[in-house]
Amino acid sequence: MKSLERESYASLRTYRRDGSPVDTPVWFALRDRRCYLFSAGDAGKVKRLRREPRAAVAACDLRGRLRGPWIEGRGRILESDADIERAYDALHAKYGWLMRLTDALSRLTGRYAHRALIEVELAPTER
Repeated sequence: MKSLERESYASLRTYRRDGSPVDTPVWFALRDRRCYLFSAGDAGKVKRLRREPRAAVAACDLRGRLRGPWIEGRGRILESDADIERAYDALHAKYGWLMRLTDALSRLTGRYAHRALIEVELAPTER
């Protein structure tokens, strides 16, 4: 998990109905073995997580090239205001002005209200 903490991007792995994986590079923040990220509410990864909570994350670069091992987890779309606030707090702490700028641009384009905040509870890793 140490290598994941130092990265700017993580690859989020979700699963199609047939079980095949779909990997997507995303911004993320870690807190208490939970990985927080955001997405358009109608994105494929959101739909896949609603159907199948099995997920995994791995450190990657902007293009999705892996830089670390996969860590299995269980994903969910956050619904409560407290959970959403906790996710935004983690993302703002990590990305600072970049996250605030992203939020502002999303508000201007009307996308902010349609975001989905995602939490992936990470399984303990073997040492």
